[in-house]
Amino acid sequence: MKRYLLIPVLAFAFTLTASAQTTWSFDQSHTDIGFEVTHLVITDVEGSFKDYEGTVSTKGDGFENADIAFTIDINSIDTENEKRDAHLKSDDFFNAEKHPKMTFKSTSMKKTGENTYKLKGNLTIRGTTKPIELDVTHNGTVKDPWGNTKAGFRISGELNRFDYGLKWNKMTELGGAVVGKEVRLDIDVQLMKQA
Repeated sequence: MKRYLLIPVLAFAFTLTASAQTTWSFDQSHTDIGFEVTHLVITDVEGSFKDYEGTVSTKGDGFENADIAFTIDINSIDTENEKRDAHLKSDDFFNAEKHPKMTFKSTSMKKTGENTYKLKGNLTIRGTTKPIELDVTHNGTVKDPWGNTKAGFRISGELNRFDYGLKWNKMTELGGAVVGKEVRLDIDVQLMKQA
C-alpha cells in the first residue's frame, strides 16, 4: 500500500520542481538599451540609456511566458552629445523633470520559433501607456567561468514617439522632419540567474 502512495507523492514533487520559479537579473555590464532615430532624413542617430533596473521571472529555465518588469532612468540618456541629450530631457521630448522614469511590463512572451519569441507588454513614457510588441531572439544560455548561469537576448522593435507625447518637430528645407517620428529599438540583454 505504501508503494502505491509513493507514486502520486513523487509525481507532485516533480511537478513542483518543473514549475519552480526562477528569477533573473540584468547584467548591466553586458546589456545595452539602444535606440536609433532618423535625423534630417539622411542619417540615423544612435543613443542608449545607461541607468535601468528590472527583473525577469520564469517557470524553470524556459523563457516562454516570462514575467518581465523594467524601469529606465530618462536622465541617463546618452547620444554622445550633451546639448542633444539636454534637449531630449526637456519638455520638447521626455520631460525628465516631471516624468523621470520609463517603464515596461510584459503581458505575454510567446515562442515563435526554435529560439525566437514575440514579447508583448505595456510601455509607459511621459505618463502615457501604450501596448508594444517586440521581437526577441534567445542567443543561448551558458555558465560563465565563475559558475553563474547567463542568458543572452537580442530585442528589436519600433515605436512612434508621437504616441507618447514626444512631439517636438521641425521641418527641413526639403520638407522632411529634422527628427523622425519612428524610433527603432535595438537592445542586447544579458540576464543572470538568481534563484
